[in-house]
Amino acid sequence: MAEHGAHLTAASASEDRPSIFEVVAQDSLMSAVRPALQHVVKVLAESNPGRYGFLWHWFDEIYTLLDLLLQQHFLSRCSASFSENFYGLKRIAVGDSKGLRQLASAGLPKKQHWKSLLLLVLIPYLKTKLEKLVSSLREEDEYSIHPPSSSWKRFYRAFLAAYPFVNMAWEGWFLSQQLCYILGKAQHHSPLLGLAGVRLVRLTAEDIQALEQKLAVATASQQPAHSIKEQVQSAVKKALGGVALSLSTSLSVGVFFLQFLDWWYSSENQETIKSLTVLPTPPPPIHLDYSTGSPLLPKLKTVCPLCRKIRANDTVLSTSGFVFCYRCVYTYVKSHQRCPITGYATELQHLVKLYSPES
Repeated sequence: MAEHGAHLTAASASEDRPSIFEVVAQDSLMSAVRPALQHVVKVLAESNPGRYGFLWHWFDEIYTLLDLLLQQHFLSRCSASFSENFYGLKRIAVGDSKGLRQLASAGLPKKQHWKSLLLLVLIPYLKTKLEKLVSSLREEDEYSIHPPSSSWKRFYRAFLAAYPFVNMAWEGWFLSQQLCYILGKAQHHSPLLGLAGVRLVRLTAEDIQALEQKLAVATASQQPAHSIKEQVQSAVKKALGGVALSLSTSLSVGVFFLQFLDWWYSSENQETIKSLTVLPTPPPPIHLDYSTGSPLLPKLKTVCPLCRKIRANDTVLSTSGFVFCYRCVYTYVKSHQRCPITGYATELQHLVKLYSPES
């Protein structure tokens, strides 16, 4: 039985074709980085909304910029993305025979380089934005403030109905490509590699030696710039290179920690986490953020802090525990992404409607 599956992990005799486990592992590495960093930013934003709130609000854009610097650094120096280089892989152009294959230090051809960079950075960003848009539209559909017959509501209901099928087709495309790769019918495991015109192979001893020599030559050949233009260009290159190097070093050191975080916050592990970290219900927050123009709490508990009237459709924010009118807090959170009383980072999914026994 083991002989039938031996080809999944064994290297091919004619080429350095990575196994399915290697390529899937490098894919999962980058997918674990985003939620780990997002959790860190969320903790910072909740601890100090005034100072770190913008990191949570613009997390997708900041992460995409850092990812762009990181992937550009590795593609230009190692002919691979960060995760591919971590697992000892490199990219070569499709159709490049073993005799004509360039070393990893030579970099990819310009066309394949820019295609790879665009697909590595832009596709995850657009996919994340689309998922957030679908999530917000589903919440608006559940607690809609639009008339049922409005054209906008009909449009996003049609969009929400079509999205699961589009997402299923997208995931099925990737799954079928991986199956073809396992069976040896495809050169790459991901359709994105095919769109970029590249495939993955293992690093050879010559590649590793060439990369080390390139790093040594680059360090030894640094000369002081004379003109102002050269000094500015040198400073910008050093800054970008330093950011990319620091990112790659920190990620390389913390890769196993990131994998642990991915497991720790996985949905399958949530019940175990709750049983291990169960604590009594905390009291309401007492550090009210008056510096940002927060409304004062009314004396009557049935009054909304925003409109100062008797609450209608009581809705509580799960991030702070304060209760408002649904229409008031929905509009406020959608515009400011924070609790109006405490300043905690808040999104629409944190709105919880309350129902009394009379209703």
